[in-house]
Amino acid sequence: MSNSSQPAAAQPYSQGGEPPLDQPYYGAPIGAAAKRFFKKYATFSGRASRSEYWWWTLIVIIISFVLNMLSLALGGNGVDQNGAMTMSAGASVINIIAGLWALATIIPSLALAWRRLHDTNRSGAWYLLILIPLIGAIILIVWFASPAKPEGQRFDR
Repeated sequence: MSNSSQPAAAQPYSQGGEPPLDQPYYGAPIGAAAKRFFKKYATFSGRASRSEYWWWTLIVIIISFVLNMLSLALGGNGVDQNGAMTMSAGASVINIIAGLWALATIIPSLALAWRRLHDTNRSGAWYLLILIPLIGAIILIVWFASPAKPEGQRFDR
């Protein structure tokens, strides 16, 4: 029996490489988490480890922050003397890029959250808690941060 606190499925892979895509990658580095995110673009079955989920969340936060700062620096969200909102051409381009980024990543982000819930032995449908203002998001954050449960293997194919 192992002395590790991770479930048996979470032990390092003997081949020294990444686990297959149908398995969660426990302890995934940021690059591997991003690569797996795009490889499993719309895969709602299976599981995702905490590291896969939180690394991708960090990537999204950084990219969103950078795009917002660029938009503001280029004259986004200005107000003219009549109180009407104004936006420069550069800020408009950055906002279009941000919108395309959001559209390109919404489905895989939902799939990743779904798989993360599976790893905690919960149905992905629990993600609908996000529809409850504030409390739903808090519950989901706690679940996303919770450790893997071996029973979650039932969601593997």
